[in-house]
Amino acid sequence: QVRLVESGGGLVQAGGSQRLSCVASGSIFGINAMGWYRQAPGKQRDMVATITSGGRTNYADSVKGRFTISMDNAKNTVYLQMNSLKPEDTAVYYCALFPVGALDAWGQGILVTISS
Repeated sequence: QVRLVESGGGLVQAGGSQRLSCVASGSIFGINAMGWYRQAPGKQRDMVATITSGGRTNYADSVKGRFTISMDNAKNTVYLQMNSLKPEDTAVYYCALFPVGALDAWGQGILVTISS
């Protein structure tokens, strides 16, 4: 089994920065990509950013230029650096792992609250 543990959430003032981390452990034989998704109250879960093992990134339009995703392949860890945070970034952020030859895995989610 694969386990994802997110950290770094909390309360941040608008305009501030926060860094999320997610460590994957367990039976991982290869990683195609990892990513961050978020779900605001009453809304669906949306993609925030993804990164392939080769370093190719993809961002939601709403976070382009403000968020940066990175991955440490050796540590099976993905990061999300969030800058210029806005109240509308408030959500539960989920880490996702898209492994080679196995089912996708998701973290439990971590709350990020941006105060205005």
